Amino acid sequence: MKQDSTRNTSYTVDCEDYVHVVKFNPFDSGDSCSLIAYGGNNYVVVGTCRFQEEDAEVEGMQYKTLRTFHHGIRVDAIAWSPETRLDAIPPQIRFCTAASDRKLRLFTSDLQDKNEFKTFDGHSDYINDLVFAPNEGQEIASVSDDHTCRVWDLEGNEKAHFVLRSSGMSVCWHPEEAFKLMVAEKNGTIRFYDLITQQAILSLECEQTPLMSADWCLKNTFKIGAVAGSDWLIWDITRSSYPQDKRPVHVDRARLFRWSRVNENLFATTGYPGKTTTQLLVHHLGHPQPILTGTAAVGSGLTWHRTLPLCAVGGDHKIFFWITEM
Repeated sequence: MKQDSTRNTSYTVDCEDYVHVVKFNPFDSGDSCSLIAYGGNNYVVVGTCRFQEEDAEVEGMQYKTLRTFHHGIRVDAIAWSPETRLDAIPPQIRFCTAASDRKLRLFTSDLQDKNEFKTFDGHSDYINDLVFAPNEGQEIASVSDDHTCRVWDLEGNEKAHFVLRSSGMSVCWHPEEAFKLMVAEKNGTIRFYDLITQQAILSLECEQTPLMSADWCLKNTFKIGAVAGSDWLIWDITRSSYPQDKRPVHVDRARLFRWSRVNENLFATTGYPGKTTTQLLVHHLGHPQPILTGTAAVGSGLTWHRTLPLCAVGGDHKIFFWITEM
């Protein structure tokens, strides 16, 4: 793994295919390495990463592929299960994907002989995002262009069904708010649903469209961030249903918003996958300008490391990694 200065990338990993989506495991898997999964045109690769920023014995970055899962169709979204453990005997890898055929696929593997997958049917249009219940991992929530958010058990049975007013773009489940689900819609509304009463309990408004991506801050449950149009927007839900802070950032429209998992003031946004390059911007709420600007060849996907201020974007036969100063 080489340090790549030409695009001011900290590290890159070469991949056999175009990377449509990339996802660090946000949960502790019991191992010193970080799990990462990325999806191409017909497979998902699961690997481990270790960085010199966390281990002095590593030079730059070490990446190792654990297993390639045949998927048969383009991968559009990946969610990790908290039940994934590398320290179990045998180890267990569990993740779920959304694909362009409107189906969810739940993969479970012991990295040896056991490789199972189940297909969940129900959405009638493109699935934009999915997430596991963060504490037990026994349910999966997904949102779609079919104007629904659905909650499934691990057998693929639908446990809850919320009708939306526009396409569901993002869905988030916070470990400290396990009975609430955050759903962001393309029309600029973000709603919180109570999973016990199955009722909406709070809504936030962007006042601009299209909302493409939203995220719930891990380090502060009151903070919500999103991108809509070419702006990023931040809410403090204790103060108002309208954004407290917003800024235009991407000339060509913003595509993704992700909070850092280690600092409540740090977040990243990406521009729309362009014809040649995609811009990644890392922002800190204490700074008026982005603190890092990166470019990736036609990038897609955006994910933060679980314990480092480091994010990754997929691209053309590569994953790009950027390390940020806190």
